[in-house]
Amino acid sequence: MTQGETRGLRLRAPEHQIDRRARLWWWTQWALYLVPLLVALGVLTSLIEPARTGLAIALAAVAAVGVPTAVLLPLWWYHVHRWEITDEAVYTRTGLLWQEWRIAPMSRIQTVDTQRGPLERLFGLATVTVTTASAKGAVTIPGLDHARAAEVVDQLTRTTQATPGDAT
Repeated sequence: MTQGETRGLRLRAPEHQIDRRARLWWWTQWALYLVPLLVALGVLTSLIEPARTGLAIALAAVAAVGVPTAVLLPLWWYHVHRWEITDEAVYTRTGLLWQEWRIAPMSRIQTVDTQRGPLERLFGLATVTVTTASAKGAVTIPGLDHARAAEVVDQLTRTTQATPGDAT
């Protein structure tokens, strides 16, 4: 990116939040990991008498740390994930303790992809991935309504086609 390309772009808070259903998507992901682990520890605690105390302590520790984490992290992620698309760039902000702000100028965009895993489809969500020539990697916008994601991909496709530059 040349100095002229970056003059109009500045680091700023992106305007849009992701879809509210993303919290349910993330809670479900946590539950799919945490519930089987808690059930397995509970079953093992009841079946293996010599290790009952150690397994009960492990079960309590996993529950004490895992359940609050599984409930609170998706709320925080929803709060910090932001995105915006202008005629000049794609802006994202993510992060829990270490926030990451990304700007992908339209002239640097190489591909735009949409992903919809089984859980995302269940909740009507999609993730848009914007691949650039950056060594940092792609810019992702998770937790978009699937119709909104299609609009974003269409907007980015039209804008990048009309933007001069070689995306390298």
